[in-house]
Amino acid sequence: MITREAKEKMLKEITEELKQAELVVITDYRGLNVQSINKLRGELRKEDCRYKITKNTMNRLACREAGVEELEGYFEGPVAIAYSSADPVAAARVFKEFIKENSALEIKGGILSGQLLDPEAIEALGDIPSREVLLAKVVGGFQAPITGLVGVLHGNMRSLVCAFDAVRRQKESA
Repeated sequence: MITREAKEKMLKEITEELKQAELVVITDYRGLNVQSINKLRGELRKEDCRYKITKNTMNRLACREAGVEELEGYFEGPVAIAYSSADPVAAARVFKEFIKENSALEIKGGILSGQLLDPEAIEALGDIPSREVLLAKVVGGFQAPITGLVGVLHGNMRSLVCAFDAVRRQKESA
């Protein structure tokens, strides 16, 4: 039997997690075994995301206290919550990859920076390239004009050298 103090502490922890999280994903884990859930937890942990299974009543109370009442409707049946205060795209990508291998996991919904997300939006969030890929594209975008400028300048220098060479040959033959 859990004491009232322990329940209050748990409620406070869940409320703080909800307030601090950049991304909250609510899933239905029916059909997954403990080993699969632990594997998912491990993958999420690598992305600084916590995945917890708590009582729905506790979750609803925490949603009210955190000011995210719109999530209350998702707490039906066996539900687990993922909280990510780091990179929300990385956490969504983990769910997307995990669902490919374990179709039993169902995303019910979530919140990203205070905005309610449906399962399709969370999956779409997982399609966004990683931060490193996006940075590489930005650097490539900056590098392309510079490369073009170097090519143009190189072409102009070559034309100038050819013109000087032609003038030199003309003077030598005269």
